[in-house]
Amino acid sequence: MPTVADVMRRYGPAYLEHFGAAMPAEHKKVLKAIMACRTPELGTVLYVCTSCGEVHSMGRSCGNRHCPTCQQDKTRAWLENQIGRLLPCPYFLLTFTVPAALRELMRSHQRVTYAAMFEASSEAITTLAADPKFVGSKRCGFFGVLHTWGRTLEYHPHVHYIVPGGAISAAGGQWLPSRADFFLPVHALSILFRAKFRDALARHGLLNQVDPAVWRQDWVVHSRAAGDGQASLKYLAPYVYRVAISDHRVVSCDDGQVTFSYRRSGSNRWRRMTLDAPEFIRRFLQHVLPSGFQKVRHYGFLSPNSRYSLDWVRWLISLCFGLMYLLRGKLPPGPAKEPQIRCPECGGPMQVLGYLPPAPLHYFDTS
Repeated sequence: MPTVADVMRRYGPAYLEHFGAAMPAEHKKVLKAIMACRTPELGTVLYVCTSCGEVHSMGRSCGNRHCPTCQQDKTRAWLENQIGRLLPCPYFLLTFTVPAALRELMRSHQRVTYAAMFEASSEAITTLAADPKFVGSKRCGFFGVLHTWGRTLEYHPHVHYIVPGGAISAAGGQWLPSRADFFLPVHALSILFRAKFRDALARHGLLNQVDPAVWRQDWVVHSRAAGDGQASLKYLAPYVYRVAISDHRVVSCDDGQVTFSYRRSGSNRWRRMTLDAPEFIRRFLQHVLPSGFQKVRHYGFLSPNSRYSLDWVRWLISLCFGLMYLLRGKLPPGPAKEPQIRCPECGGPMQVLGYLPPAPLHYFDTS
């Protein structure tokens, strides 16, 4: 089966020739990185199998965060780390979405508008959480993941948050729980989110580019109880490192067209969509994030800069719910182990034999 990199290597040069002058520099960088990934252009690693003695070569990875091949092994490690940080309380999954009328503006001003989404949605959460009718303190903790694509690679920016149901009191010595099945009212969240997003655009001089009708319509915010949080983490984990489309979804790339599989929302049946190669590449590249932009952000007591440790928060929750609290000591984690590379001939472990320097490639259409 072809991969996203195969599509880019086959049709990327023509795309760059036709649209390169108008493409953002970051898009060209990502496209060229994926085209070169695991090819001699980035250098070659030589391996020898310790079982059968066969020598194999493999092109070096590009390491780009938008490359499906390079990111596929990172999801599991992130998920295991986040499950270890879960607190003994109910969790909620909140999703903030902007109206379709704003998508063109956001696509043209991604760094500003994505940051505005995070700012407006996170402040809406803490503002409402401070109301005694709901939680009673703004000292809650949560993290959000920016997600910009739909199932067929269309542009659909939104932010998912995983939120423990409660907050630390203003004095810092008590856990204030939310209801187990309700965190915050979505209608009030949407009003606050809309107002704060509007203020953020005004500060950056972008308000005059928005149709005033956008501020009069209802904005969509979803909230649902997520149990102990594990299911929501498993749902979000692929979006942390996954890019707009994974390699396994690419069905074919022939005759100037790319066919990929997808599932409609609410359906488990796989369908197929075929796009002209330039349109496939365009849809893929519109989800490239601005250089250095953080798509995962932590807030409150889940922030790395929080004055409260997770052990302290667990202790407060245990006192609140009458749970038994176990203080467990553990050694700091050692360096992550590299995945074992196996011989394609016999399946035995392989060791690095040496390296070959980069060799420029001349891409051509092999269709």
